[in-house]
Amino acid sequence: MLKLKTILKNLGPGLLFASMAIGTSHLVLSTKAGAQYGWLMIIPIILANILKYPFFEFCIRYTNITGKSIIEGYRNRGKGYLWLYAFITLATSLATPAALCSVTAGLLINLLGLENVSITIVALGLFIFNTIILIIGKYKFLETTLKFLIPILFAALLVTTILVINKGAITPVTHFEPPKIFNELSVLFVITLIGWMPTAVEASSWLSLWSVEKYRIDGTKPALKDALQEFKLGYLLTAILAIFFLIIGCMTLYGSGTELSGNAITFADQVINLFTTHIGDWAYVFIAVSAFATMYSTCLTNHDATARVSMDIIGLLADEHKKFSGKKYYAIGIIAIAIISIIVLYALSANMGLILAVATTISFVLAPIVGYMNLKNVMSKDLPENLRPKRRLQLLTYAGIIFLSLLSVYYGWMLIS
Repeated sequence: MLKLKTILKNLGPGLLFASMAIGTSHLVLSTKAGAQYGWLMIIPIILANILKYPFFEFCIRYTNITGKSIIEGYRNRGKGYLWLYAFITLATSLATPAALCSVTAGLLINLLGLENVSITIVALGLFIFNTIILIIGKYKFLETTLKFLIPILFAALLVTTILVINKGAITPVTHFEPPKIFNELSVLFVITLIGWMPTAVEASSWLSLWSVEKYRIDGTKPALKDALQEFKLGYLLTAILAIFFLIIGCMTLYGSGTELSGNAITFADQVINLFTTHIGDWAYVFIAVSAFATMYSTCLTNHDATARVSMDIIGLLADEHKKFSGKKYYAIGIIAIAIISIIVLYALSANMGLILAVATTISFVLAPIVGYMNLKNVMSKDLPENLRPKRRLQLLTYAGIIFLSLLSVYYGWMLIS
C-alpha cells in the first residue's frame, strides 16, 4: 500500500510521457500494423520498446541526480551538441503540433457530428483552448488533467479490446492473401513502425524538462529509484496500449481487404466506422472516446513540451538560461508555438505531408546520435560513478544505437534509391 502511495505521489513525467507517446504512432501505426500484417507485427513493437528504453530512462536519471535538464547536459558536452539538438528540434517542431491538432480536430468532428465545420476552424479552436489552459494551469494543471484523462483512455481502450476479442476475428474475404513481409513497401513500414515506437528519440528531453518542473513545483525530488519506477510505469503503459491497438487492428481489419488511407484523419474515421460495424453501433462511444483521448492527450503534451524545449534551447544558446526558464517566457513559448502552428495550418496545409515527411526523416536518421548523446551525459562526471547506468543497461544502449543506425542507413538508402 505504501509503495502504491509513493508511485501515485510521484506520478508526473512518466504519465506525461505515456500521454505524449500514445498518439499517431499508436492509433495509426499500431492499428495499421495489425490490420495489414497481422500478429507478426507484435515482434517489432516489443523490440522497439526494449531497445529504445535506455534513451528515455537516461533523461530521468540525469535530471533526478543533477537537478538539471538533459539539454543542459548537451551544452556541458559542448556547444556542437546543443546546436545539433536545436536543429533537430526546429526540423521536427515546425509542422508536428499543427498536424497533431488537425488529427485531433478531425476526431472531434467525428465524435460530435460537426460535419459542416471545417477541420481548420476546429483545430484553431483547439489551439486557443490549449494555449489558455497551459498558460493558466501550467505544468500542474497538465499533470492533474492527465491523471484523469489517461485512466479514461486506458479503460476505454481496454473495454474496446475486450469487446473486439469477445466478438472474434472477422472472416477473411475470399482469396485473401497476406501481404509479403519482405518486399520494399513492407520493410519500409516496419522501419517506420520501429522508428516511431513508442515515440521519436529526441522527445526524450521532454521527460527531463517535465522532471525539472515537477521538482521545482513540489520543492523536492524523489529518490532515483522512485523516479525511475514512475517512469517505468508510464513506459510499460505505452507498450501495453500499442499492443491493444495491434489486437484491435488484427481482429477487425486483417483479411478484410479494406484499403486503409495514408491520411491520419481519414484513417481514424475508417477505423471507428469499421469497429462499430464489427462490434455494433452501441460500442461507438468507447471507440470514439479512445481515439479522441489518445490524440488530444498527445496534442496537449506536445504543445507544452515543444514550448519548453524551444525556450530551454534559446536560453542556453543565449547564455541566459535562468531568465528563459521563467513563467513569462514559458507563456511566450506556448503562444509562439500556437501562432506558428496556426500559420502552418492555414498557409502550408497543402504541403503538410511533405513537411512531415522531411521532419520525420531527419528525426529518424539522427535518432542514434541523440541516443548516444544521452549516454554520454549519464556516463559523464556530472553523475557520481555509483549512480551511472549499470553494465547491462549500457550494453542494451549500444545494441539500440547499432540497431537504429543500421535501420537509418537502410531507410536512407531506400528513400534515395
